[in-house]
This record gives sequence, structure tokens and C-alpha cells, in this order.
Amino acid sequence: MNDQDQIASRVFAPAKLNLGLYLGPARPDGLHELASIFEPLSLRDRITVSESDRDQVVCPGVEGKNLAAEALRLLRSEGWDSPPLRIEIEKRIPVQAGLGGGSADAAAVLRLALGEVADLAGLAIMLGADVPSQIQPAPCLVEGAGQKLSSLPAPAEHWVVLVPFAEGLSTGDVFAEADRQAAARSQEEIDEISGRLWAVASGGVSPLDYPALLINDLEPAAVALKPEIGTVRQRVEAAGAGLVAISGAGPTVFGIYPDRESAEAGAGEIGPEAIVCQGGVGL
Repeated sequence: MNDQDQIASRVFAPAKLNLGLYLGPARPDGLHELASIFEPLSLRDRITVSESDRDQVVCPGVEGKNLAAEALRLLRSEGWDSPPLRIEIEKRIPVQAGLGGGSADAAAVLRLALGEVADLAGLAIMLGADVPSQIQPAPCLVEGAGQKLSSLPAPAEHWVVLVPFAEGLSTGDVFAEADRQAAARSQEEIDEISGRLWAVASGGVSPLDYPALLINDLEPAAVALKPEIGTVRQRVEAAGAGLVAISGAGPTVFGIYPDRESAEAGAGEIGPEAIVCQGGVGL
């Protein structure tokens, strides 16, 4: 074993599921007020960290801007003085799928500096609205533009079947289409919905106990951009899921089941692209 093998360590970046997403008014900074419940999934990217001669982030198969590299750059700008690092990301979370994979990877990099760099949450919000909740992945009520987090207890057991697409959707495009559709609610309605979500989810129940509250206001916009979402949704509904929706800006369709056995049976009906994972499971 060489010296680099000896110091290599592995961290994990859980996928994030939006259990409902209510779209509020646009803010002066161009973001929107939101109300949502985030929960981590047992589906995770694997990240190997080792010392190197220079900082580098490697993510095979993923081209373009990498939020994990930007997270490392921000840590350095704040004076984080760990040795230079090679960060290699093994993607298991589908890309541009509404599952927060890039945000999860960036948060995992920020997590390397816990206790060493002040205000990681401030750095996280600079990277994106989904990143703050991923620094310490756990169920939470999300408000504001993603920066206001209220911890929730672990929910009762439930399992999730994800059906991703070969080609994802741009989050910006989906929000732009939602604006075109005038999908935003008033701030008063968002505040009222946040209170209702908290009242139910703070009891530690399964999402299957309050499906009528778990609406995604971005779904019509996502379907307008990718109509085949509707066909996949019908397949998941036919496979016996108790709740069917898309996560975040999509296009991933998910179905929720009460236990692993029923989730695996549903995935078998949906097809080989279906991914089975447990909901509400953090690090």
C-alpha cells in the first residue's frame, strides 16, 4: 500500500428527495420563496478523498461545471489549509434529475471542513439553494430560498422507487416555465402551507400519512418541457405506489411504498430503470 492509499478516505453524499414543493413569489435576487420537505435517501454518491500535489475534483462521466470543485475553491478562499486534495466522485445519483446530486457532492466537500471553517451554511447558500440542507443530511422543512431549515424527526419507515430519465432537465428552465405559467403562490399562502407541513411532519409519520399535502408546483412546468413524464407517472401509479410525484424540478418520477418488499415488487413492474431506496435515511 502506498502513502496515498493510506490517507485516502471515503465520504458519502445522499440524494435528496422533495416531498412536495410549493412555489412562492420571486425575490429581488431572482430566486423564489419555497416551502418543501427534504429528506435524504439511501441512494448515495461515493466520494474518495486523498492528498495530492494539487487540488483536483474528478467526476468520471460528468462534463461541465462541478459544484464540488466550486465548494473546494470557496473553502480555500476562506483560508482552509488542509493539504491539497484529490476528490474523486463516483456518481450513483442520476444527473439533472431533481435529486440534488450536485448539491450533495458540494455539501460533502464542505463537510470536510466542519469545525475548521466558520459559516459553512453561508458558503453553502452561495453554491445553491439545495446545498445548505445537505451539509448534515436529515429530514427538514425548507423555507425561504432554501436557506431556512427546520429539523424534523426521522419519519416512519417508507421506501422510494425512483424512475430517472436518460436526459435530465435544467432547473433554471423549469423555474422559467413555472414563471411563464404564473405558478407562484402568495407569500401568505406559502406561510400557511409551511405551518401545515410542520404540524404533520413533526410527528415523525410516513409521507404516506399525508399525501394530499405533498404537491409539487413545478410538476406542470416540468411536464410541459418533458411530456413523457406523464407516461412514466402512470406506470408508477399502476405499480401500486401510495404517493406518486416528481422530485424538485424533475424529471425523476418517484413512488412511495410502505416497505421494501412492496417497493421491490413495484420496481419489478415498472422496469429495469427503477431504483429502490429507503426514504429518510441520512449519513
